[in-house]
Amino acid sequence: MTEVQQATNKDQTMSITSVLVIRHLYKSFGKNHVLIDFNLEVHKGESVVILGKSGSGKSVLIKCVIGLLKPDQGTIEMFGQNIPDLDHEEIDQVRARVGFLFQSNALYDSMTVRNNLEFPLRRHWIKVTQEEVNSMVIEALEDVGLTHTIDMMPEELSGGMRKRIALARTLILRPEIILYDEPTTGLDPITAKEIIGLMREIQAKYDTTSVIISHDMNCIRTASDRVIVLIDGKCHAIGTYEELKQSDDPKVKHFFE
Repeated sequence: MTEVQQATNKDQTMSITSVLVIRHLYKSFGKNHVLIDFNLEVHKGESVVILGKSGSGKSVLIKCVIGLLKPDQGTIEMFGQNIPDLDHEEIDQVRARVGFLFQSNALYDSMTVRNNLEFPLRRHWIKVTQEEVNSMVIEALEDVGLTHTIDMMPEELSGGMRKRIALARTLILRPEIILYDEPTTGLDPITAKEIIGLMREIQAKYDTTSVIISHDMNCIRTASDRVIVLIDGKCHAIGTYEELKQSDDPKVKHFFE
């Protein structure tokens, strides 16, 4: 290998920054072994989809990543810190850099859209003036195209609008990583397509990293840079949507039939 090639390879390696590295992760509940030597590396700015059957451990994996569950073994390094080793305050500081879009949206029914978006700023004790809060709320609503809903209640919004507001609330802290839990579940095909497009727009605009749990093959095809197939607690296969679609592995083919 020439010096030029070595320099080029070094530059390419340095340009790829891993924001989430999972190594040899194990998690069991009694005799139910959910995650068994699971490994994954997610790079800055990419969109990774985790695909697996119901009960395969996708939600358990995400809960381990954000510190809601403690793994039995293994490491979860996010922003260079091992999540299982952090105390409550340290985990909160990491969570301030991570957005989470719940499948149920998890909006507070008793709060207006404005108050729902302001809540994460109060929760993480961000030191900002009310004027800055107002500006952040408006910008987040502009990102999802719903500035006119600012004083509405969640019950006044359609399912697609609630999903957008939940996404706006996720964006309010400008997260570096966004975790999506079944973002298109319960939405009609047109609205689901709009949400997927919005996810891609946000990723491009803010250079966010996305980790998506989904059964929606259209979402997986459109939103993913790479797909991880979770089977028997392991990262059974990994590749682009098209690569996995062409796989001869019967366990992988099952998802694409």
